[in-house]
Amino acid sequence: MSAFDDPNTRLLLSAVAAIDSEDQARRFLEDLLTNREIQAISQRLNVARMLLDREKYANVEQATGASSATIVRVNQCIRFGAGGYEAVLGALREGEGEA
Repeated sequence: MSAFDDPNTRLLLSAVAAIDSEDQARRFLEDLLTNREIQAISQRLNVARMLLDREKYANVEQATGASSATIVRVNQCIRFGAGGYEAVLGALREGEGEA
């Protein structure tokens, strides 16, 4: 059974999809997660951005402070995952006017 088949997870997905502003997202994440969890998730997203920009692992590690294990895990998600990093980072780039 996938974690996404769980009613609690479906509620979380619906909640995230209902967010319509950066301020609302900030307030939700502040209530939902610890500071450490927010930092870890933010770091992974930055690692993914850099990897998708074809940065070398050493540059990613130096710039983000992420461990090599985290960088490898994020890279595995990019290569074999559901495409979430690419979709979200692509949407952010489109919103910023980048191709």
